[in-house]
Amino acid sequence: FFFSSRRRHTRCLSDWSSDVCSSALAVADREARNGVWLAEQGLDVTSIDFSSHAQDKARALAKKRGVSITLECVDVHAWPYPENTFDVVVEIFTQFSTPEERIVKWDGMIRCLKPGGLLLLEGYTPKQLEFKTGGPKEVERLYTHDMLKNGFAKLARFDIKQYETHMSEGAGHAGMAAVIDLVAWK
Repeated sequence: FFFSSRRRHTRCLSDWSSDVCSSALAVADREARNGVWLAEQGLDVTSIDFSSHAQDKARALAKKRGVSITLECVDVHAWPYPENTFDVVVEIFTQFSTPEERIVKWDGMIRCLKPGGLLLLEGYTPKQLEFKTGGPKEVERLYTHDMLKNGFAKLARFDIKQYETHMSEGAGHAGMAAVIDLVAWK
């Protein structure tokens, strides 16, 4: 795994309770580290990603951890995001979308979230370019407070936090990181 298969779970994933949730969507979940973790919390998880190779690794990780998840190999920008389907939607460090694709994807994530559902998003801020410890190299792919506030303004309420933290996630993310989290409810 380029990004460690046994990860430190992000603040926005670790700080919520699955007590009132039964279904989750993990967007651009790559090797399904987040999807598998959510399944370990007792959720029925759908993990979407464009890479069949990554999903082969996801299948092996789920088997190793003794959980079941639904894997769909799709373009996350073209997936139909069925309306009011998931209690939880997560997108963690998936900053490969162009600004135009990001709008489509985020609108879909909001649409498929059930009323009262929880949306968790984590990514890098432009300050990450100074650290050079992972993430995209193009500033337009990095998240700002205003970008998240505008992108998720349709939701009932949200909390956005920016901070710096040390990450140790394998060769793909190691060292200080400039991170932004969105925790939101529909």
